[in-house]
Amino acid sequence: MTDTFDVIIIGAGVIGNATAYYLARRGLKVAVLEKSDHIGGGASARNGGGVRQSGRHPAELPLAMYGVKNLWPNLSAELDLDVEYYRAGNLRLGKTGAHLDILAQLVQSAEAGGLDMRLIGAVEARGICPGLAEEVIGAGWCPSDGHANPLLVTLGYYRAARRLGARFISGAEVVELRKIRGRVAEVVTAEGEIRSAGRVVVAAGYESRKILSSVGLDVPMHPLQVECLVTEEAPPMFCQMLGTAMADFYGHQSRHGSFVFGGSHGYEAHAFYGQPLGTSIAASSVCRAIIGYLPALREIKIVRVWAGWLDECADHIPVIDNPAETPGLTVACGFSGHGFGIAPVVGILLAALATEETPVLDLSAFRYDRFRAQV
Repeated sequence: MTDTFDVIIIGAGVIGNATAYYLARRGLKVAVLEKSDHIGGGASARNGGGVRQSGRHPAELPLAMYGVKNLWPNLSAELDLDVEYYRAGNLRLGKTGAHLDILAQLVQSAEAGGLDMRLIGAVEARGICPGLAEEVIGAGWCPSDGHANPLLVTLGYYRAARRLGARFISGAEVVELRKIRGRVAEVVTAEGEIRSAGRVVVAAGYESRKILSSVGLDVPMHPLQVECLVTEEAPPMFCQMLGTAMADFYGHQSRHGSFVFGGSHGYEAHAFYGQPLGTSIAASSVCRAIIGYLPALREIKIVRVWAGWLDECADHIPVIDNPAETPGLTVACGFSGHGFGIAPVVGILLAALATEETPVLDLSAFRYDRFRAQV
């Protein structure tokens, strides 16, 4: 079977879905192929929902700031779905002098990039978020950061893209890209189905590495497990995004009252790709960290935990590029757990790359050829 499209996108996560929407809005014939039977079943729906600019790599900061200024405020109206976006700030908490040193470095980096972020003391931090532990002695504060619901954002882009005619095909595992006369032009699935396109966009998380290898590309990245938990509903306590200097937990309280938290437990490197560690390890570790900063949550019940995989790039920033050696191909992977907050702007940038327009932002830091050997 052979189908032909203007653009084929591989990966139906939030970035793939956003790209499909912005391409379909241009009137292009778009198909999105997803290995799983579910849309948005990867890291897109398995994260803490942070829409942050603070703590970004300097290369990513302009993307995050553009999204917060131009896209996130109107996204619910544009997608005709409330994505529960709140621009209520981000507190990154510290308990020790070493923590404050880390936060001071983050503030300095943010200020160099034009972002309003500052170091505040314990009294001001508790004024913003009552209930912090007495051990908290300071925080990094970025008032323009926020959070949104990753499930709803992914769903919103999916529905909006479909309304504009984009076709989503689940259970379609891509095993090979093929060139015709030197240009990437065909996508082959495990079932032997072949689909043709004027442009192929690979946005399949860690799975992108194997797919890209079929045309001789290799993005140096590895899978890294990420785990989150959600609690029972509770009275409103804070509306900010919270994190720590050591990144041992992050999260927020949702509109419905439940808390959504993620974090690390130190055993991520021992998990085998596709076989998550027992979530009891992560949940207990994250809970100890949370209680250490928010003791009032000690008795609240966890109702659900989940695990997923993100694509950790060697230099911790993504590849967003049309590699010169593979005409017809656009690459978007290696987001290293930072992808959700910049997904809307990345969707716009990828739509521009896929149609060979000039992107609204400089993408030179995200070129694929930065990994070439220097001679």
